[in-house]
Amino acid sequence: MADDDGIDGASSSEALAEFRSLVEAADRKFARVRDLPPSARGPLHLLHFRKSFKAYTLLWHFQQQRRRELVAGGLQRWEIGDVASRIGQLYYGQYQRTSEVRFLFEAYVFYEAIVSRGYFETARAPATAPDLRLRYKELRFLVRFLIVALLLNRNDEVRQLADRFRALVEESKAAFPAMNFKEWKQVTQEISRFSKADASSKTARPLRYNVLFDAHPTSFPYVARFHSTRVLRLQDAILTCYHRNEVKVAELTLDTFRILQCLEWEPSGSSYQPPIKEPCQNGASSDQSGASGLIDINLAADMMDPDLPPNPRKAVIYRPSVSHLIAVIATISEDLNPDSILLIYLSASGKPDFNVPIQKDIYGKSRSSKGNYAPHSSWERDSSLSQPASANKTNSTDNLRHYICLGSQGAGSSNNLYPEDLVPFTRKPLFLIIDSDNSQAFKIVHGAERGEASILLLSHDKPMSVSDTNPISSGSQFTHFLTAPLQAFCHLVGLSPDIEADLYSGAENLLSSALAEWEVSLCTSNSLDQVWAQVLTDPFLRRLIIRFVFCRAALSLFHSSRDNVVHLPECLPNLPESVSPESAIAQIHIHHLAERLGVLNYFHFIDSINR
Repeated sequence: MADDDGIDGASSSEALAEFRSLVEAADRKFARVRDLPPSARGPLHLLHFRKSFKAYTLLWHFQQQRRRELVAGGLQRWEIGDVASRIGQLYYGQYQRTSEVRFLFEAYVFYEAIVSRGYFETARAPATAPDLRLRYKELRFLVRFLIVALLLNRNDEVRQLADRFRALVEESKAAFPAMNFKEWKQVTQEISRFSKADASSKTARPLRYNVLFDAHPTSFPYVARFHSTRVLRLQDAILTCYHRNEVKVAELTLDTFRILQCLEWEPSGSSYQPPIKEPCQNGASSDQSGASGLIDINLAADMMDPDLPPNPRKAVIYRPSVSHLIAVIATISEDLNPDSILLIYLSASGKPDFNVPIQKDIYGKSRSSKGNYAPHSSWERDSSLSQPASANKTNSTDNLRHYICLGSQGAGSSNNLYPEDLVPFTRKPLFLIIDSDNSQAFKIVHGAERGEASILLLSHDKPMSVSDTNPISSGSQFTHFLTAPLQAFCHLVGLSPDIEADLYSGAENLLSSALAEWEVSLCTSNSLDQVWAQVLTDPFLRRLIIRFVFCRAALSLFHSSRDNVVHLPECLPNLPESVSPESAIAQIHIHHLAERLGVLNYFHFIDSINR
């Protein structure tokens, strides 16, 4: 018998049963994609991704075409929201593996539609009995959406989502008094810490490579001359970070958040705004946005600049075991093209951490160890490794600290990453960034390579600043200089990021001129090592190198580095003397920048510069 709308009861029940069956099938395919290791990018990943996407395309079309029957049969709005959330996760996962920002936009479109249409809110209506499982779904969704908004620099959206998440946690505590929601309250604190640490000037430039700000036309002719020799481009990057009490949201740490964006092009679609939704009538969605239309892998193509080259692929590994990290490096380096270089970014302390409990992610899964990813393959320290001529032998006590810690010391030495662990991978070109208080230990990699000379950027051993603020609260100073150099300089001299816009803009112009001159100086140097020359044509690596020059100069001339015994940032092989902190170019540019910001008294310059 048909109801008042002409919908047969049997037909609606059949439609709902078919919908639930399609959901189960799509979820199974989704699980296969989700469970693939982060380095999986080959045919197997592509096969599972396409199958999962096809399943959700079919599911989404089905719920669109038979929405009235499904609603009549008892379909809840949160079920549609859950499907849209899974599609957003698929897009975000594809971004993580390919580094194509258009997938990040796709995820944002779906997530924004879920919030604007209130798909999960109906499950919290006063007349509805509280459902703890659905509450967890909504909390997890909001954290995922917040991370996507962070990566797209949608700061207003981030603030709104943070407020919404905080209110939902408080509401959940009242609705479920037997549950303490301790982990979710911790995520609330993480969001607050992250937002405070990431606060920047309103006039600050993006972290991603922007051709308007980061390309220096004066150096183009000089960069071009390196095309006659061997040229390497950045194909892949592995980013990992472990610090006790580090600033993070879920599994995204502040340092990896910064370096991740630093290795991407600023897309033309940064200013893209999702389509405005038509008002809903009688509680039904109008379904006019991309989130309700055809699921198309090219949906965001119009948001991107077709002239931009592809981003280097990145594997962000959150708190891995050493064996897991080595397995990922082995997998990615094996697929490295002959004309490519692999960047490895390691941010961790050389001091053991004895007090870290087993961590759980927002899904409640333990992430203390990932040893089942691959057999433990950390090589023993090889006494036969060739040592660079400048390396001095140390006693056995010092050797105990020749590593960085990627986890709690409670697990023993299995969490210690030694420099020699990386040596086998030097059969391929490596660009190593070691951000650690024990980065000096990794100097022995230079001269011990097994085939290709590696590049090393090594951080200073402790942060410097005129203020007494907790250095951990704003992320690593070295990484900050490499990704947002002017913000890092302001933090060094104790200036607030909210300084006068004209003053900040003028400082940006001075810094841009300095970076351009250092770039030309490097490109025209007759003493530039071939190892540096073969990567200078890559815009991402060139920008990192020039920013390293600025970081080293600023910290070397900063007064505290003259008053205390500290290890300043170093690079191997050595860069030409023309870009050293003692060079006239470096001193003049740091002097001009400090003078512009009114902080000359924090630096020491040679007498001729001060006159």
